[in-house]
Amino acid sequence: MRVSRITAVAVAFLAVVVLGGSADAQQCPKGKLRLYTSWPMQGAMLPEGTGMKNGVDLAVSEVGGVVAGYCLEVVGLDDASPQTGKWDGAVEAENANKAIGDPLAIVYIGTYNSGAAKVSIPITNRAHMAQVTPANTYPGLTKKRGAAPGEPDIYRPGGFVNYFRPIPADDIQGAVGAKWAKRMGVKKVYVLNDQELYGKGIADVFEATAKKIGLPVVANEGIDWKQPDQKPVLTKIRASGADLIYLGGVIETGAQVIIRQMKEVGLVAPRTRFLGPDGLLEEELLKGATCDAALGTEMRITFAGLPFEKMRGVGAKTYETYKAKFGKEPTAYALYAAEGGRVIIDAIKRAAPAIEQAKDATEKREAVRKAIAATKNFEGINGKWSFDENGDVDYDTMSGFKVVKADGPIGCKFQFETILE
Repeated sequence: MRVSRITAVAVAFLAVVVLGGSADAQQCPKGKLRLYTSWPMQGAMLPEGTGMKNGVDLAVSEVGGVVAGYCLEVVGLDDASPQTGKWDGAVEAENANKAIGDPLAIVYIGTYNSGAAKVSIPITNRAHMAQVTPANTYPGLTKKRGAAPGEPDIYRPGGFVNYFRPIPADDIQGAVGAKWAKRMGVKKVYVLNDQELYGKGIADVFEATAKKIGLPVVANEGIDWKQPDQKPVLTKIRASGADLIYLGGVIETGAQVIIRQMKEVGLVAPRTRFLGPDGLLEEELLKGATCDAALGTEMRITFAGLPFEKMRGVGAKTYETYKAKFGKEPTAYALYAAEGGRVIIDAIKRAAPAIEQAKDATEKREAVRKAIAATKNFEGINGKWSFDENGDVDYDTMSGFKVVKADGPIGCKFQFETILE
């Protein structure tokens, strides 16, 4: 515990960045406001974590690091354990408590993992601090549909909504995944999940929808992702005759091993294919699984939103700006981090009079929280949208990707295949 606390403090100290050269040169007549970010910044998640950080930096740089007379400062925290390289509930709690303990902190941006959000939302809620995620999609964080008993109220000890996400949730994504599988001609599915909040949640939605539309599900089985050998469960799947494996999980919880070993035991197309959710739409997955296995299983992935190359208007401009600024393709959630940052900046502008009149940090945070909740007709990367009463967006655009051969060191890539409904 001591090690993780020291690490979190060190990362926070090193990651504090005042963004925008013009911000440094200008006076900030109203002082500073800090935006805290929290997601894994090590291990397999480092590329995505960096991409999301870049997205926030992009949004802040667009206003020169200043909004309504306040200089914006981004404090980047890592919620992964140094021992495992994976998100850790204790570290996430430390991060959230660090943010609410800083009188200059105005908003908490995070997390990547839905399980981590489950830890931090009640902490930020008690402090009236808005929390905006670029990536969480587990339904129970915001709504009762697809939720466990008591959700989402258990995350709102103050009785109000402080958690917002500019992406559709898994009750939509899991359902369109099952419909896509049926459209692809799948006859029988074997569902696996990593037994974590996001993975189990979306696997359950997929299973329920599949049964509703007449697509047989052999099982919905949790895997012990810490085991380096998944052949026992894959042998069981082979014997079942399932022609699709659907895996609810993220790249940190064993998907690479499942896909690689599918090929080793002969579970390849056309006999058996692979389908997963957006938590697997990461280049690191292809590196770990190998392109041979990904191509052999005709691997497909669903994603909440449009592919970057299909975006128009604000989305297309953001895509090009990101590539020009950082010299690389955005990761899956990088542009959603930019979107979240823009939503926050817009809310601070609208809340500026109330922030000035606030007597303390709690009142300032409450002013921004209310402004974010009131976001309507926002010109976003997927078109115009509004937050509903739960803090969810009111659009449900989904897309499907397939792994194809590609030039480059990896040898394959995710390529957009279809819009999903």
